[in-house]
Amino acid sequence: MTLITPQFAMAESVIEKIQRTGTLTAGTSREALPFAFADDQGQLQGYSVDMLKLMQDQLKKTLGRDIQLQLVALNPEDRIPKLMQGEVDIVCDASSYTWERDRKIDFSVSYGLTGTRLLVKQQHAEWDVADLADKKIAAIAATTNEIAIRRAQPQAQVVIVDTHADGYDALQDGTVDAFAADGILLDAWLQSVNNPSEFNIIGYFSKEGIACMVPENNSQFMDQVNYSLVRFMQGYLQGKEPYVGMFDRWFGDQAKVPLTQDLRALVLEAMQLVVDFKEEIPEQDL
Repeated sequence: MTLITPQFAMAESVIEKIQRTGTLTAGTSREALPFAFADDQGQLQGYSVDMLKLMQDQLKKTLGRDIQLQLVALNPEDRIPKLMQGEVDIVCDASSYTWERDRKIDFSVSYGLTGTRLLVKQQHAEWDVADLADKKIAAIAATTNEIAIRRAQPQAQVVIVDTHADGYDALQDGTVDAFAADGILLDAWLQSVNNPSEFNIIGYFSKEGIACMVPENNSQFMDQVNYSLVRFMQGYLQGKEPYVGMFDRWFGDQAKVPLTQDLRALVLEAMQLVVDFKEEIPEQDL
């Protein structure tokens, strides 16, 4: 009898792909300042991009070869499809955990903290949840911000926009009454405009951990991702460079988006919890 070979070969894992190609292909954002954004020269950078560079270094050590980091700017709705199709190996931008997303992909440990807030005109700074009924609130599709607003005020009219820039424009021209987005991203925008006194950021409609997303069932790759993130957080909490400088570059007192004392305390507490649940990384690896 003739031996029949399988019709399809088993797909290679992410770690095998990186070993073969020498490239870590990472999805990120061009407008999620300070997590991931395009600078004036069009170069992608930010806190999450720095985390990807730490993963690149870790993979070099583990795989024993040079690894290139290829950054790909993705729209929010494209992140999970691109992961599932194998077009990117990982997504690190300002993604937060949801159970629905977790059914399709896997999440790293959390390395940041944010939450849904509303950007409004200054005259609406006193609005509360009840005031949002029948108001037009812009949100980007397939984000936790859209979900949070729909849950908080089902009677609000959620207006879907494609990008953060579209949300800001819609608020400024009066097409919508508010724009829902991550609070840190709204802070960053507010500090970049010429008329910040005309706007205000209100409410906390969710609190979410920021994490990277990877394709499902890639344990070896996830080990490298999590080790890189925990090493960063442990090093930062112990006051070691370059981790302190890396964090403060984006969130320190002189950064474009300095954290409030309350939010900084929450971020540090969240980091400590992640580190405490893992075996301590040896001093020589920090």
